[in-house]
Parts: sequence; C-alpha cells; structure tokens
Amino acid sequence: MHASHFFISAFIYLGAAVLLVPIAHRLGLGSVLGYLIGGALIGPFVLGWVGGAQGEEAMHFAEFGVVIMLFMIGLELEPARLWRMRGPIFGLGGMQVVFTALAVMGVALACGLGTKPAIATGMILALSSTAIVIQTLQEKALMRTDGGADSFAVLLFQDISVIPMLAVFPLLAASVAKVEHHGWLQELPHWAQPLITLGAVAVIVIGGRFIVPRGFNILAKTGLRELLTAAALLLIVGVALLMTQVGLSPALGAFVAGVVLAGSHYRHELESNLEPFKGLLLGLFFLAVGASLDFSVIAGKPVLVASLVVALIALKAAVMFVIATLLKIRGSHRWLLSLALAQGGEFAFALLSMAIQQEILDPETSKLLVAVVALSMAVAPLLFIIYERLIAPRYTAVIKEQRAPDRIDEHAPVILAGFGRFGNFVGRVMMSQGVKVTVLESDPDHVDMLRKFGFKVFYGDATRLDLLHAAGIEQACMLIIALADQAKVAQLIADVRERFPKLRILARAHDYDHRVELINLGLAAEDTVHEQMGSAQELAVRALRALGQPAYATERAARRWRRYDDETFHLLIPVHEDEDAYASIVRERRVELTQLFERDIAELPTDNDQAWEIGRAEET
Repeated sequence: MHASHFFISAFIYLGAAVLLVPIAHRLGLGSVLGYLIGGALIGPFVLGWVGGAQGEEAMHFAEFGVVIMLFMIGLELEPARLWRMRGPIFGLGGMQVVFTALAVMGVALACGLGTKPAIATGMILALSSTAIVIQTLQEKALMRTDGGADSFAVLLFQDISVIPMLAVFPLLAASVAKVEHHGWLQELPHWAQPLITLGAVAVIVIGGRFIVPRGFNILAKTGLRELLTAAALLLIVGVALLMTQVGLSPALGAFVAGVVLAGSHYRHELESNLEPFKGLLLGLFFLAVGASLDFSVIAGKPVLVASLVVALIALKAAVMFVIATLLKIRGSHRWLLSLALAQGGEFAFALLSMAIQQEILDPETSKLLVAVVALSMAVAPLLFIIYERLIAPRYTAVIKEQRAPDRIDEHAPVILAGFGRFGNFVGRVMMSQGVKVTVLESDPDHVDMLRKFGFKVFYGDATRLDLLHAAGIEQACMLIIALADQAKVAQLIADVRERFPKLRILARAHDYDHRVELINLGLAAEDTVHEQMGSAQELAVRALRALGQPAYATERAARRWRRYDDETFHLLIPVHEDEDAYASIVRERRVELTQLFERDIAELPTDNDQAWEIGRAEET
C-alpha cells in the first residue's frame, strides 16, 4: 500500500509539472511560476492530492533538489574565484543581509514581538530564494548582466551567512525551552552547539579536500560511470545527513562541500552526472513550495497576510535599492538587483523549523511567517516579469534618447556600418592600407571605449538614412555593412540600393541562407561574405600545419577550398528552394572535391612550393 501511495504521489507531481509548466511558459510567466501554481493546485489546501495537513510530505519530497542545486553552485566557486569576488560578496551581500535584518527586526519590534523573536525574524526574512533567483536569471539570460552578477554575489553571501545564523539561534532560545537535538547531542548544553556546528563544517572541508578525491580516483579506474554518479549522490546524502544530525541545513552543507570540491579534477564529471537530477528535483522543490501554502492561515487572515507579503517585498526591495544607490549601481541593474532579492528564501523554512524547536517563535507566528515567505516566493516570478516588460525597456529607451547621434564632420570614400567583433577587423585592415573610412557604430558604450584606443568612430544608427546623408553617402564609392542584426542588414541594403543604385555595397552574411537573401536584394555574390568562413578556414590551416602538413600543401588546399566553395555557392543559388536538387548538387560537388584533393596530393612539390616553408620559418 505504501509503494502504491508513493507511485501515485510521484505521478501527480510529474503530471502537474508536465501540464502546467508549458502553459505558464507559453504565457510568458516562466517555468518557476508554473511549478508554484501546479504545487498550489495539487497541494493539501486546494485539491488535496498530495501532502499532509501542513504540506510536510511535499517539502520533504523536494528538499533534495535544493541540496543538489547548492552543491552544484558550490562546484562553480573555486576558493580563488571566491576571493576575487570578495568585494561584491562580502560588501554588497553583507550590507544586504545586515541592513535588511535590522529593518525587519525594527518592524517586528514595532508590531509587538519581543527582542529575541524580532532578531530571529529579521535573520529569517533577510534571506532570499537562491533556487528561484538563479533559475529565473538563467532562464531569462540575465545571469551575465551586472544586475544578475550582483544578485548572484548577494545570494552567495546569504548562503554563507546561514552558518552563523544557525549558530546564533541556540543563544536566542528561551531559557525554559527544551531544545530538540538528534541522538547523542541531546545531552549537550547550549554553548556546545556552535562548537558542534563548526566541527561538522570542518569534517566536510577536510574530507572534501583529502579523502573524497582519492575515493573518486579509485572509482574512476573501474571505468563505470554509474559508480561515479552513485558516489556523487552518496556524498551529497552523507553531507546532508551529517548536517541534519547537528541541526544545520543539509543544503548549506552541500554548498560547503561543493566549494571544497570546486578545485577537484572531478568537478566537471560531478556536474555532468548530477545535472539531470538537479533539473528534475529543483522543479519538484518549486512544486513543494506551492503545495506548502497553508490556505487556512491565508483564508483566516487574508488582509494581514497580503499586507505582510507586500510589506516584506517592498521593504527588502527598498533596502536593496538604497544600498545599490549608495554603491553607485545605476540604471536597470539597480532595479533588477532590488526586485530579484525581494522575496523570502528556502532557508527560511529550515530557520523557522529551528525557531519552533527552540521556542524562539510561537507556532502561530511561525505558521504566519511560513505563509508570507511561501507567497513572496510565489510572487517572485511576477517581479521578474515587471522588470523585464516595464522597467528594462524604459531604461533602454531613456539611454537611446539621452544620447543624440554624433555630428559627422568628415566624409570618406568608404562608409563602414558597424565596428563590433566583425567590423573592427575590416576597418582596421583598410585603415592600415591608407584607406579613409567613416565608421558608424550604434553602441554608445562601445563607441566610448573605441575612442579611448584612438579610433575615430561616430555614434549613430547606420540604418537611418539621414545619418548616412550626413556621412556623405552621395559622394562615397562604397558602403560596407558589418552589422550583426540580419533584419537590419537586409533593410539597409534595400533602402540604399533604392536611393543610390550605383553605390557598391559589401555586406556581412550570417550564413548561406542569409547570403542568398542579400543576393536577391541586388548584391553581387562576391560582395557578400560568410562571417565565419575566413576564421574557420584559418583554423583548419593551422590544425593541418600542427599535424605536420607542409605549408605549401595547406595554403594550396585553402585556396582551392575557397574557390570550390564559391563555385558551389553559385551553383546552389538557382536551386536554393529545391531541396532535392540542392542535395544532388552537394553530393556531386563532394565527389569532385575528393578527386581534386587526391590529384593535389599526388603532385610533387616544386621550388616555389618550398619557398612557403622558408617563409614560415622566417616568420617563426
């Protein structure tokens, strides 16, 4: 019966994820909100399909997802990297935790809580959801932005700060409290708890540094990958069990273990083995958070709960906004940082559980805080949507409006549109040959950087005809388009070709299909360049040389390949829409290419060919 109950629960959890997450994703709400809604629907307080009276079954079922996630975050953080990030981690993160805790504590005192419960409440609500924030930042491609990187640094400090918080909690316990310990710890006095905590962390650090790598080395020699996966899971479960026995969060222990193993040779092996488990179990964690919402508490005091959720989000966002302003974090990054960290966190549930055990908080207050934290986590994806749809576009528009295009005070025979990763090579080669080029670049930050290096670059959108007129396109003999945006390239070619039909246009093409599109717009095939062809060909030549091929052979092969590719491209243009004819030509050309290079290999080198080797030797 028990096995049947387990399979039913598993089916319900997975079914809710498969049904609701795609719907939420399609509506632009993100996967996290889909999981949370699904959990709320199947939880004990709506449909009642899973969980007990307080959703404990759901939380225990998913706790391992957060544990694995924290372990993998730790794997990304070598001690050296942590040291390099010490500024944002301990500066920005430290200020966020301290000032948010103090602000929440002040509100709690004003609401009538005692000093010790208020301190505990401040620490509990100062934390944010690492799981939700990291998942959403990665999903929305915001992790590598300044705001995303700062959010990650703050979350790291929060995870680290849980260690001293858990060590402080026994000191806040009521004098009459009977603290629940595990096993042999039940006889120890309160003052011994911090020592036990530090000892457990020391065991993880020492074991991860000296014992675990040797164990993985032994298992790796067996050649059985599943053993390494089992060992990784065993390690995480063992660390979680140790942390549980000393009253600490298992996720926190997993994070410490991950940091210790970040420098191990088996780091990438661990990541690849655990990635499937992390993704699935993390989704189940979000389902469990939704299922843990106690709607009886919410229904009993809806105004109070809603007010506390709004107050918590507003207070945490305001504190972070002020800190970001003081540290001169500007623009949309400041808003992203403030909104991303405005919710409660998963560690709050562990801290609340400990606060109840040690009678720091009464059960009613704890239930209320659980509801507030869970609802704030449920609201978190909506905050990201607000940022993405309302705040970020506004700041982008403001930046564009604040800086007007530069006044172009020179005319040159060549106009270069775009001076980014591709265009700067084109421009620098032409300038080195004494060709005068008027460069237009639409990224203001990039323009400022280029000017520091001595390049004369004009800020402006080259797709605007008025700027092209200002750049002297009527007198120019050539327009080179090195823009990355395919739609803009096509539009610019169409506009310029209509108004200046005699102007020669050379353009960067993203791929073969894009080249065909540009040719259909009126460009000659030789005036379109596949943006990756040159670099790929050069890398192939260097690879052949590294394998011992003579220089004359590799250079000749490169030239013949380029000629072959150009001929093939001209043959394919007329049949671009005919898949069968296209494939037939490709097959025939492959046979011809093989025969061509077989003849080339059979040829004996001449004196001129040997000159290539002399030239190469002089270069090196």
